[in-house]
Amino acid sequence: MDSTLRRINELAKKKREEGLTPAEQEEQKKLYKIYLGGIRSQFEATLDNVSVQDENGQVVPFKEAYSKKESTD
Repeated sequence: MDSTLRRINELAKKKREEGLTPAEQEEQKKLYKIYLGGIRSQFEATLDNVSVQDENGQVVPFKEAYSKKESTD
């Protein structure tokens, strides 16, 4: 992941300073997609470990509590 982020930063700097070729623009899009996918996975894993207390005082996993609210709205 470090090499991906390093390359993203290199391309961002080049884009600001002189612009990117079409091939570099495609590479940048792919790298963003990979990087954001990793961030989303980490966030999902964090939510898997979070619990909340519902209106009845019962502690339930966050995703379960959130899905109940979604279905009742």
